[in-house]
Amino acid sequence: MRAVWLREFGGPEVLVPGDAPEPVAGPGQVLVEVAFANTTFVETQFRAGAPGPFRATPPLIPGNGVGGVISALGEGVDPGLAGQRVVTSTGGSGGYAQRVAADAAAVFAVPPSLELDAAVALLADGRTATGLVHATRVRPGDRVLVEAAAGGVGGLLVQLAKAAGAVVIGAAGGPAKVARVPGADVVVDYLAPDWAASLGEIDVVFDGVGGPIGATAFSLLRRGGRMAVYGLASGSWAEVSEEDASARGVSLVRSIGSPAELRAFTESALSEAAAGRLVPVIGQRFPLEKAADAHAAIESRTTVGKTLLVA
Repeated sequence: MRAVWLREFGGPEVLVPGDAPEPVAGPGQVLVEVAFANTTFVETQFRAGAPGPFRATPPLIPGNGVGGVISALGEGVDPGLAGQRVVTSTGGSGGYAQRVAADAAAVFAVPPSLELDAAVALLADGRTATGLVHATRVRPGDRVLVEAAAGGVGGLLVQLAKAAGAVVIGAAGGPAKVARVPGADVVVDYLAPDWAASLGEIDVVFDGVGGPIGATAFSLLRRGGRMAVYGLASGSWAEVSEEDASARGVSLVRSIGSPAELRAFTESALSEAAAGRLVPVIGQRFPLEKAADAHAAIESRTTVGKTLLVA
């Protein structure tokens, strides 16, 4: 089969298409014919050799989220899974390929009314956004600031916070991205000088940017506010300590739940999307063999919403 290999850490060009052994569904596993593979900012950091949540040594096939149809079952797997459309994580690697073997317990059935590409876009981002809104206890009337609001997670956070009854301020970097923020009450450009000066007090901050942007957003929180720190699109985490937060009466959220809760958040996101109440933005699609171009686009900060690979 065809796949994309990472044989050394480096720039996007180290992602090279090539042949790979056919995966086999072992006991408790299923074989998925991949239609779409997820790509994330974290994967670009891993490819570059930066520290992160996933640690492995090349050579390997990167990619941690796919969607497709189950074509084979391993020993002990429910026969009813055969032929189902599913999305699944791969355990950290193997996703940039035409086929993957995945644990049967890790797959999520895609509702009939939901397109497969949308389900893949929600696999990681929908889980994250749903969990963050739950963990920060967004309530009706809260003033919520969503950074990177034109991104995959950010766009979903805007929708979920609005559905919870909040007043949502979306912050994005540059006019092109500001124009692509879906459904916020107010949109600001965080690349502009004094971008936060007129925003007033905020109840909840979703910090997906980090660095000075995240630190500025923290300064807007009222006493009793909540800040979810989940991303570092700027290249560094916001310099906000537990001591800083405690001194101002602010709660920091850095974890969104147990494995069982994370699964429930994914199922909730898929269900909301199937009902038309949650809509992921798929801004870019690249052929599987152009994974290097997808990574370059993400790193250039020019992407909007989710970036998918088409197998």
